[in-house]
Amino acid sequence: MIKERADAARNRGKVLAAAAELFAAQNPSSVTMESIARAAGVGRGTLYRRYPDVASIAVALLDEHEKALQHDLLQGPPPLGPGAPPRERLAAFYTAMVELLDKHAHLALHAETGARRYATGAYGFWRAHVLALLREADVSDPDALADILLAPLASDVFSHQRERGVSTARLTAALTGLTRVLDR
Repeated sequence: MIKERADAARNRGKVLAAAAELFAAQNPSSVTMESIARAAGVGRGTLYRRYPDVASIAVALLDEHEKALQHDLLQGPPPLGPGAPPRERLAAFYTAMVELLDKHAHLALHAETGARRYATGAYGFWRAHVLALLREADVSDPDALADILLAPLASDVFSHQRERGVSTARLTAALTGLTRVLDR
């Protein structure tokens, strides 16, 4: 692994901090590479050297929050972590994802919209997790069902529902209802 130069690490930190502030303070779709470079106090070349576009910066910001959830899915206590039945784990996963999206939808909207959602490492991880739960529950055609169960967690769907006034409690309850597919 190549060690990051000190100045590159400093610039990365400035870029991510500035971008986080901009994403939180304004409509995420109005954040530009120019506004991030200006707020971070770095040149556009420095910015583009590491990040090809605003979405890649949003992915980097979202990544730390997603990694924490991934850790809990792999090593945390049940029902989110190993040791609980698949249905309980799926319900706990839905609850955790609603919490993550409620805090960071502004980033997810920029990082994971449309086909870009399926290309992120996080989506691959979420899909592998749901697929493992479906297989453990011996559900028919788990490969097809995994994406279907993840579809309601798309950031644009989540944001649309929240804009319509659907509370996170209602969303969690509705998603938990989907776990009935794991009943045998």
